[in-house]
Amino acid sequence: MIELADLVTGGQILRIARWGEPSLHAPTQTVTVFDSALHDLVRDMFTTMEAADGVGLASTQVDDNRSLFVYHCPDADDKIHIGVMINPTVTLPESKNRHLVSEEEGCLSLPGAYSPLARPDFAICRGQDHNGNPIEVVGTGLLARCLQHETDHLSGMVFGDRLSDRSRKHLYADHEALAHRYPDDWPQTPKKEFDPAM
Repeated sequence: MIELADLVTGGQILRIARWGEPSLHAPTQTVTVFDSALHDLVRDMFTTMEAADGVGLASTQVDDNRSLFVYHCPDADDKIHIGVMINPTVTLPESKNRHLVSEEEGCLSLPGAYSPLARPDFAICRGQDHNGNPIEVVGTGLLARCLQHETDHLSGMVFGDRLSDRSRKHLYADHEALAHRYPDDWPQTPKKEFDPAM
């Protein structure tokens, strides 16, 4: 058994894949082995997420096909939640209990671009922790959005797949306008804070 606190620091920064790369658009494989190799991946993912200033990161984004994501994200009450979710499934409210909120959403695999997207403001995510124990996370606010966004990644979906053609076109245009700030190996190489042409 290893503690979560031993996994949130000390990893290597990995390159984050971009939309269009194969790993981001293929479904993941169920994790059945909870060993040191898995823990090394989790540690690297936490370190990479922090370097990229993200609130969540899925395995597909670091070119790994195991079904897991990490998160460091506030809920609707600004309480920070930190964890690993392996083999997740998300349950969303239905009918009269379903409340959609449209807020700006972004993705570390399309850095610099954001678009409004309506999602339920409540989600329950069930799966396993880094030791293989069953866990349940109840998400509100940004955490609910994060749980949905990262679970989508594990089925080969990016949030742009949920947008209209027009919204997706604007999203790509916003990304292209800032793409020069993000090196191909970002966040291994940090983004450029200033435009050298300015």
